[in-house]
Amino acid sequence: MRYETNIEGLEILEAKEEHVDDILNLILEIAKYEKMLSEVKATKKSLMESLFIKKRAYVLLAKYHEKIVGYMLYFYNYSTFVGNANLYLEDIFILKEYRHLGIGKTFFKILAEIAKKENCHRIDWVCLNWNEPSLKFYQSMGAKKLDEWVLHRLEGQAIQKLLD
Repeated sequence: MRYETNIEGLEILEAKEEHVDDILNLILEIAKYEKMLSEVKATKKSLMESLFIKKRAYVLLAKYHEKIVGYMLYFYNYSTFVGNANLYLEDIFILKEYRHLGIGKTFFKILAEIAKKENCHRIDWVCLNWNEPSLKFYQSMGAKKLDEWVLHRLEGQAIQKLLD
């Protein structure tokens, strides 16, 4: 599926199996930007299985004048308070030379369309506290920062410790 945009030369399309190399390359680019390249464990095989076989998440790609220049990965989560599914935006990334063209806002508009169509009441995501350009962008769209919530994570040995 392709989504309409009002930016000349820009197409937003749903990723397919043949895009797995592009997705992995963009994941590596966002990891470089976030200074977390050493934490990337994703492979073409793991992406193929989780995205296209098990359908654990969905990816939209930005194609600008026939070149893949960005991606957005989202999935559904659930709010017991709302009593409904919502969207969680895991990644949104546009290559540096293609920022400020409106691609990010286009991604969010499409995500809002998906949320409305699917009766989702919220779109949630996190942002690194040092990423001022992104924080300003999100604020300009009306996103609110949730200071009262503290992100927690269990991984690796902590998960195993619970199982032992």
